Amino acid sequence: MATPPRPERLTGVTAECLVARGFEGVLLDQFGVLHDGRTPYPGAVDAVRAMAEAGMRIVIVSNSSRRSAGALAKIAKMGFREDWFVGVVTSGELTYRHLRERPAEGPWRGLGDRAVWFTWGERGAISLEGTGVTAVGLDVDAATFILAHGTEAMGRWEEGGESELVDKDVGEMVEVLRRLGRERGGAMPMVVANPDFVTVDATQLRPMPGMLGREYAKAGGEVVLMGKPAPVIYEAAMEMLGGVDPSRVVAIGDSLEHDVAGAGASGVASLFVSGGIHAEETATGRPGEARVDEDAVARLCGEMGVTPTFLVDYLA
Repeated sequence: MATPPRPERLTGVTAECLVARGFEGVLLDQFGVLHDGRTPYPGAVDAVRAMAEAGMRIVIVSNSSRRSAGALAKIAKMGFREDWFVGVVTSGELTYRHLRERPAEGPWRGLGDRAVWFTWGERGAISLEGTGVTAVGLDVDAATFILAHGTEAMGRWEEGGESELVDKDVGEMVEVLRRLGRERGGAMPMVVANPDFVTVDATQLRPMPGMLGREYAKAGGEVVLMGKPAPVIYEAAMEMLGGVDPSRVVAIGDSLEHDVAGAGASGVASLFVSGGIHAEETATGRPGEARVDEDAVARLCGEMGVTPTFLVDYLA
């Protein structure tokens, strides 16, 4: 059995090393790469500044279920200047646009307008204003589709009204999805506005809507992913890069199943940051501590069937 190829190990992410390899564009993940959800990683601000000063075109590509507008302002508070980036695209932004515009391609025109809505509670519910969607709360039998923005609450909402949220944990949400899968025979589509399974939150990993999508698919349901690794978000990001050839683009992220797999399917190179959500599995220490176990990375890549082009501990 052939040994799978290993990624090229980089000791750091410098603008010089990327330019030397012919890259002009960067698709840059946020959580687990730039910051831990609250604080920037040591060296990350300097790395992004150097890329921008070297003339690289940088687009933030995030599986956040929130819209794009606030993303740059949030990371600007952490020291990342907004003018270092040519744009930002979030899976939440793409979900909003598709719900509002209802393109002919895919399931959009047949979704209906009444949704079982999983959203955020403590973190703040995602706005449905302008989408034409009514959220049915716990009255799941009245719904025509499922919309997953978050993993903290189920919500009721109508245009012009205020959200009414009921806190639910992931286990309770999964039970709702299994029931719908059984009773609807998989005929009710589920739109996942954040395909991540988990994300970093300081020193913890928190469940994300992609985990709900995975469970609904197991129950036989149709799942529509609006972010990485689905092509839709890479197509939007490449448009922002303004004609940069895919062979000259590198995607930087910390999820093998989302960032690395999505980049490979879209024909761009990938740089895997092992110190994000896979830090424990790859034995990557905290910044300044013990470094990644390359054998552990190779095993993990083999299990998931993906191989990044490059490997680094942290974006620094």
